[in-house]
Amino acid sequence: MTKYTIGVDFGTQSGRALLVEVSTGREVATAVKEYTHGVMDEVLPDGVTRLGDDWALQHPADYLEVLGMTIPEVLKKAKVSPDDVIGMGIDFTACTILPIDQNGTPLCMVAQFEAHPHAYVKLWKHHAAQEEANRLNEVAEKLREPFLHRYGGKISSEWLIPKVWQILNEAPEVYDAADQILEATDWVVSELTGSIKRNSCTAGYKAIWNKLDGYPSKEFFKALDPKLENLVEDKLNGLIYSIGTKAGEITEKAARFTGLHPGTAVAIANVDAHVSLPAVGITEPGKLLMIMGTSTCHVLLGEKEEMVPGMCGVVEDGIIPGFLGYEAGQSCVGDHFEWFIENCVPETYYQEAKSNGMEIHQFLTNKANQLKVGESGLLALDWWNGNRSTLVDADLTGLLVGTSLLTKPEEIYRALIEATAYGTRKIVEEFRQRGVPIHEIYACGGIAEKNAFMMQVYADVLNMEIRISASSQTPALGSAMFGAVAAGKDRGGYDNINDAAQQMGSVKEHIYRPIEENVKVFDLLYQEYSKLYDYFGRGENNVMKTLKKIKKETWEAHYA
Repeated sequence: MTKYTIGVDFGTQSGRALLVEVSTGREVATAVKEYTHGVMDEVLPDGVTRLGDDWALQHPADYLEVLGMTIPEVLKKAKVSPDDVIGMGIDFTACTILPIDQNGTPLCMVAQFEAHPHAYVKLWKHHAAQEEANRLNEVAEKLREPFLHRYGGKISSEWLIPKVWQILNEAPEVYDAADQILEATDWVVSELTGSIKRNSCTAGYKAIWNKLDGYPSKEFFKALDPKLENLVEDKLNGLIYSIGTKAGEITEKAARFTGLHPGTAVAIANVDAHVSLPAVGITEPGKLLMIMGTSTCHVLLGEKEEMVPGMCGVVEDGIIPGFLGYEAGQSCVGDHFEWFIENCVPETYYQEAKSNGMEIHQFLTNKANQLKVGESGLLALDWWNGNRSTLVDADLTGLLVGTSLLTKPEEIYRALIEATAYGTRKIVEEFRQRGVPIHEIYACGGIAEKNAFMMQVYADVLNMEIRISASSQTPALGSAMFGAVAAGKDRGGYDNINDAAQQMGSVKEHIYRPIEENVKVFDLLYQEYSKLYDYFGRGENNVMKTLKKIKKETWEAHYA
């Protein structure tokens, strides 16, 4: 009898379930649910409570809606009985956190805190804790904290500790009311299994936890703020479980809204980027995977721990047991293409795209593809949502150089695409210079799947071949694979993720190869990109931060 596993991938805008055949990795059915509340970056659901600059929140009820709608839908589409589903796994964008009470209820779903921004989920791209991140880094450097080298010398405002500290600073009543502060991925697993189990991936990459050393010391947290001295015991309590293990089984309650049988195995929660690596068959060092969407996350395996400036972390067993898992990232990729079409494209382009039977991204991509490398005379910095790697600075902003009265939308669109490729090259070069080898490049996600022009640009800028995931739902496939591992071989699954990757992971036959004439011109443009990167990103010219400070002060004077 054929056995199946389900992966649920919680992204920035939506969640999707994927039903997969365990023995082959064949994707049988998929279902997507847009989040009802979307990303809240201006106002709370009450329509009254305004949010400050750089806020990005979500509503946890949306996650339960995803489970309750997409899992029954894939079973119905495939005509598969729950009897034949042996396991499931989930993954999330990270760091995405929420405060809960002692019953496991998110505080935003408690009447007392419905109108309080800090009671909601803080999405990965919530950057309003930058001041806390700056202070944390200052204190850690002053105290010579050993954890800093594992995170490239800086802790990001996207991560758990700065976000928690922001809650304490701005809403101590929410902090005090929180029994625990969890990653959303762990909270969803607790809703499925009835017990809270923190995963080692988010703890290691986003919460400054280490397999050998644990969290930073009480003395460090006290140096940040005396009220944080017992943060770990008070708000981060509970054991941490390794990815690749079983979190528990579907409860009677979860069975009612998912349609799965009680007792179905559930894997320890994971992160969307990290769970994707085995889904393309990567189980050894030297192969970097780009997970490309609203942002891009870069993950790879290593055999020894190296200090790489600006990396998001190096965690033992963080991706595949037995290896060091490295992570880096770019905060703005698909996000700033979306910004561009919503704000900078004339109506005539939309009309022409419609008459040609195209959506606007495809239309602009086609026009950009007709340009020669360097023809537009434009150069951009890909910091519309801050810089994650290698500068780890959310206060940096976008830049476009070389515009004139003759500049066309497709030229700007192409410059933005090229900027993201340069940002990836900067990351790859930093890893190599620090002794972490990268021999092969892989990509997955919507952009890698749909935009051949952009992937060719990346191959040319990196001067490397790029292989593309065979799955259009790579994170969900990876989660499904971990679900099969949670079930175990005796129930028709696998004993470890390496065995699952051999049978279920794959890439497409087509390989993007660099074009020599393009490589030469891109090398020249990259040199100029690097000059701008250092000039605006390393403190020589702080105009971006000055403008952002003026903007914040103006906002507070009028709206706070």
